[in-house]
Amino acid sequence: MTSTRERQRAAARARLEKEMAERAAAARKRRQLQAGVGAGLALVLVVAVVVWVVVAVGDDETETPQAEGEAVATTCVWNEVPAEQRRPTIKDVGLPPTTTPPDSGTQVMTLDTNFGEIQVTMNLADVPCTAASFHHLASQNFWDNTKCHRMFPGMLQCGDPSASGEGYRETDGTGGPTYQFANENLPVDDRPAYPAGVVAMANSGPDTNGSQFFFIYQDVELSPDYTVLGTVTEGLDVIQEATEAGHDGAFEPSPGGGHPNNDILINSLTVSDPQ
Repeated sequence: MTSTRERQRAAARARLEKEMAERAAAARKRRQLQAGVGAGLALVLVVAVVVWVVVAVGDDETETPQAEGEAVATTCVWNEVPAEQRRPTIKDVGLPPTTTPPDSGTQVMTLDTNFGEIQVTMNLADVPCTAASFHHLASQNFWDNTKCHRMFPGMLQCGDPSASGEGYRETDGTGGPTYQFANENLPVDDRPAYPAGVVAMANSGPDTNGSQFFFIYQDVELSPDYTVLGTVTEGLDVIQEATEAGHDGAFEPSPGGGHPNNDILINSLTVSDPQ
């Protein structure tokens, strides 16, 4: 017969074996859970790395953001005047090139007049599109054999391709090319805004520049609404001599000024290549 002590030992062994079995099962579950978590972490890490690589490398066709301080290429917009709005005084010589104009260096505009030569230096950093337009028009002899058609105190206006021949007409001052372009280099912080020696664009409102311009031969205070094209570097005395005789007051009292009493002829106007 089995003694009481042996039965107790057998029961103890059974309890021990059961506890060991339960511990083993629990250990297996922990290992399985840890394995699952590890696999999940690994998947998350792989996905994260892939996303980082895609973002870091990017698409070859995606435009790279502009670095701070990096120069932006100038784009000139030539706004054509609709055919039905073109006056008879409009001169069609086509549009300037659509290529990006140079925006550093200078170009020199040279006017051969009946009073002498005038040279105007244009800073391309200030007026890349205005200079590009003048270069184009000059290459087409746009201003040759025209005359300055209007004077104000301290100002002489020129550039109408239809202002030519004997005497003056009511249409003088209405001519230009078949396009217009935006303002550049407005002297908003300068005083006087238009000092003697400055050359500025005439316009009929914001961003309506064409071919007309005016020489400032005495300091003038105007609202800073006119593109400063450049500066007379030679021949300011020529302009002052040409305007000494005054004007006829044809536009008084409004908008003011008149035709120059001296005929001031532009025999030719040329613009150099960028220097």
